[in-house]
Amino acid sequence: MTYFMQSDEEVRRLQAQASASSYTDRLRLTGLGPGQVALDAGCGPGIITAQMLDLVGPGGRVVAIEPLAEHLAAARALLEGRPNVELRQGALPDTRLPSDTFDYVWCQYVFEYLAEPLPALEELVRVTRPGGRVVVADIDGVGLWNWPFPEDLQQESQKLLQALRDARFDLHAGRKMFHLFRKVGLADIRVHLSPFYVAAGPADARLREDWVIRFRTLRPLAERAFGGAEPYDTFCQRFLALLDDPDTLKYAMVLTTEGVKR
Repeated sequence: MTYFMQSDEEVRRLQAQASASSYTDRLRLTGLGPGQVALDAGCGPGIITAQMLDLVGPGGRVVAIEPLAEHLAAARALLEGRPNVELRQGALPDTRLPSDTFDYVWCQYVFEYLAEPLPALEELVRVTRPGGRVVVADIDGVGLWNWPFPEDLQQESQKLLQALRDARFDLHAGRKMFHLFRKVGLADIRVHLSPFYVAAGPADARLREDWVIRFRTLRPLAERAFGGAEPYDTFCQRFLALLDDPDTLKYAMVLTTEGVKR
């Protein structure tokens, strides 16, 4: 897995993104509860891991894996002193975790970075116990769903999208999980649709800053796609103006797919 979004600001962006909403309802909806042994696969700075710990309670346990040392350090700092949690450096598709271990496996915003998602999903299934639940949450169309969306800005957006595709990033990873869940033989598959963000009118400060950081982090990749810094800066300014537009709707979705290991 190549995490090209890594930058000095990325941990802060992820913390703000996760802190902006509670995942407790989604975790509970997809089967996480007291006393369970759970895995957070790709825990980032650990904010969702903390919410998972709250749900499993003192009788449960959470293992969290994260490939990036900076993110793992942030998670360790956040979770310091909390019992029943184990943090490990590791990544899909080779977690090196024992088979048939977890009652509940959660993986969010990881599959969008995976060039080969099937082996990663097979690994999540492997570490889940029979009767346990695998849950994957991922994006669909971040930055694409805006209305009105000027045609020339749409065309410019395609340059950035192509650069992301060339880097093996999948803006539509979420919609592909149902088929993959079927392919690996999971049962009782369900898909839940929820907003990643919705801005009816001007975006709030957190969402706008999220995009500013994204654009800065993507600069090395994007400048090549746009043919230089100046055209990329112009695109970024126009997109941010779209976010600020009081007459424009901006939204993106998250698809959360769950299934049971037979």
